[in-house]
Formats: sequence, C-alpha cells, structure tokens
Amino acid sequence: MTVTLLKNARIVDGTAIEPTDPMGIVIEDGTIREVGPGASAGADVTLDLDGLMVMPGLIDCHVHVIATTANLGLNAALPPSLVAARSSLLMRNMLMRGFTTVRDLGGADRGLQLAVAEGAFLGPRLVICGKALSQTGGHTDYRGPYDDRDVSWYAQSLGAMGRNCDGVPEVQRAVREEIKSGAQFVKAMADGGVSSPSDPVGYLVFSVDELKAMVEIAKGFSTYATGHLYSDDAIVRALDCGFECIEHGNLMSDATIKRVAEAGIPVVPTNITYDLLMRKGAEFGLQPDSVAKIEDVREAGLERLDKMHAAGVVMGYGSDLLGGMQTEQSGEFSLRGRYIPADAVIRSATVDAARVLRMEGQIGCITPGAHADIIAVDGNPLGNLDLLTGQGAHMPMIMKGGAVVKRATSL
Repeated sequence: MTVTLLKNARIVDGTAIEPTDPMGIVIEDGTIREVGPGASAGADVTLDLDGLMVMPGLIDCHVHVIATTANLGLNAALPPSLVAARSSLLMRNMLMRGFTTVRDLGGADRGLQLAVAEGAFLGPRLVICGKALSQTGGHTDYRGPYDDRDVSWYAQSLGAMGRNCDGVPEVQRAVREEIKSGAQFVKAMADGGVSSPSDPVGYLVFSVDELKAMVEIAKGFSTYATGHLYSDDAIVRALDCGFECIEHGNLMSDATIKRVAEAGIPVVPTNITYDLLMRKGAEFGLQPDSVAKIEDVREAGLERLDKMHAAGVVMGYGSDLLGGMQTEQSGEFSLRGRYIPADAVIRSATVDAARVLRMEGQIGCITPGAHADIIAVDGNPLGNLDLLTGQGAHMPMIMKGGAVVKRATSL
C-alpha cells in the first residue's frame, strides 16, 4: 500500500472561475482518498505543489490512436505490428501533454487497451468503440470511385478506422462483434466526411432501420451509440433513431442545439482538426478531394461554439487529429478560448468530458474515490489557456492512476 500526499494544491477543474485555496490531496493505491485544507497522512511520498495550479488529468473525447498518417486508406493497409508500434508513440505523447484518459472513435482495439493497462505501452487510459461502422461508400470506405475490391478485411486490420456493413443483419452482426471484442460504446459514420473520397458532407448514410438497429443492440448491452455527424438533417435523423452523443456537429441548427441542450445530449466539437487541415492537410498526406471539403465545415463549427455554450449544451473536448498532426492536440484549448470562457473550455476536458464518457466521479475530477489522475501546471490556465499547450512544457508533474509519469527535478 502506497500513500502519497500532495501539499498546497490549488485546484482548477473548470467548475469555478478562480482556483481553490491550497488543499491537501491524499492518494492511496492509485485512488484519491481525501481532499481538503486539512487533509494529511502518514505518507510514503510527499510532494509540495506550492506555486503551481493542480488540475484533474485532461480527457480528450475524440482521438484516433491508430491513425499514424492522414492517408487513412494507406494506414489501413499497414502491417498491424507497425501500426501498434507507431500508436504506442502517439499515446505516449498524449500522456505527456497531460491527457490521462482518451476516447478512441475508431480503430483502437482491446489489445492496445490492455497494452496500456498492463504497462507495456505508456499512454492514457483508453476508452474504445472498436471499429466505427460505415456503409459501402461512406466515411471510412477509402477505396474511391474506381476501386471495387472487397474490404471485409477492414474489420481485422488494426490500421483501419472502421468496417463496412450494409443492411440490418450485417449491422447487427457488426455491432455485436465489436462489443464482444471489447467495444465500450458504438460509433456510426452517420454522415459524410472529410477524409474519405466518396461521401460528401450531408450525405444521409445508413437507413433509418440500420441506425435503429445499432441503437437497439447498444442499449441491450447497457451502452450507447454516438455518430459522426455534421449536417443538421443527419443529426436530427440520428437523434430520432436514439443516438445519445454527437461527434463534430458543425452544421447543427439553432433548433437542434436547443433540442440537444434540453435532452442533455453531449456534443464533441473537434475544431482544431479543420483549422489545421485547412493550413497543412496536404503536407500530412490528406488527399486533394478531402482538402476541398474542409471549408464546408470549418467556419460553421467555430460559430456553433458560442451558441452551444449559451444554450447549455454539454460539450466534451475533442481533437480528432491524424498522423503527424496529433502534435496539435492541445490547440483546441486556445481555439475554443476565442469563443467561450476559459472555465468552460477547461470543463470540457475535465468534468464535462467525464460525462461524455459516462465516467463521472472516476475521472475529470479531484474528489475522493476518483482515479488519481492529476497534473500540475506552472501558472493559472484560467487566465492563460496556452499553458495547456506546448507539448506539456508547462506541466512539471503528470500523474496517472497515482503513478508519477513526469516530474520536474524541482519537485
């Protein structure tokens, strides 16, 4: 049994506009046991965090840890051993930016999850959906208009973000197989996308019966379905079918914003990916037909941030970056900060992100019973969100599950 005491911890978690007064945080066997001004213990290890701000480990609600290049068709064809090796580096870098939990939205499997949990790979806690579901010609079908090769192998390729399934029986089987293999929720490509060649944004993919089949099976396994969604028509359709989370949401109408706010449906905007793809997508391997789609969703997505915040929509932090672009994962903090208050931006990566992952009280907070995922920041991010960028340069300490994975010599 190991007991750690963090002294003089001024906590910033996005639930207040100012840091707390100095607190003691007692950690025992990877879990927070006590938090308060008088918290103390006969600790094995004591760290004095005087002069630093202390935050819950950050949560990214939309990543792709297997996306080692922005050319996702090529990525799907890479050897699984190479994808896993590259993925381990991507995950390590995520953790060193302060992200102690990430939600993978297509590709990561139970093997990668276990590799992190067992310590073979150093990375964030992984929450996975397995393969995202796409119909033929939809998002994650990367064959293009002149390629009719069979893609049943996508389901077994670690580098493939999704798998194709057409018709209710195929959809039912795919959902059941992904959940059997460790998926913790279901993700459907319920609209067209940017990174694939044959599906324009606003493309109403899958039938209503197919979407309802996904939801029915997900609920039968006590989980939920989320959707890759841009256009308002596609979002409304998915909501009507029972989807309980929206990824992206760039073209959502005011009426739908009001609907999701009232229903408590979370949205995970991923604006940094469009901002970066517009500037550098071609350099990172994004195909020309994909680059041409970006402007359709970029500006609209930024405009929706203020509207969703004003309406009280629960927004999770999401990056959705691919390949070498993943170094910009933390850029979503500064980008959102131009449109909504800093405390709301931080909350999207802590308390609200935990709600998106349905892990309230376990992550995204510094409270008794939660995982001891804690980062120390050299400065107050409520006044300067850029302190959460820079590849963790302003984070002298990062702790995941009570284990210190980064510690400055001054501590």
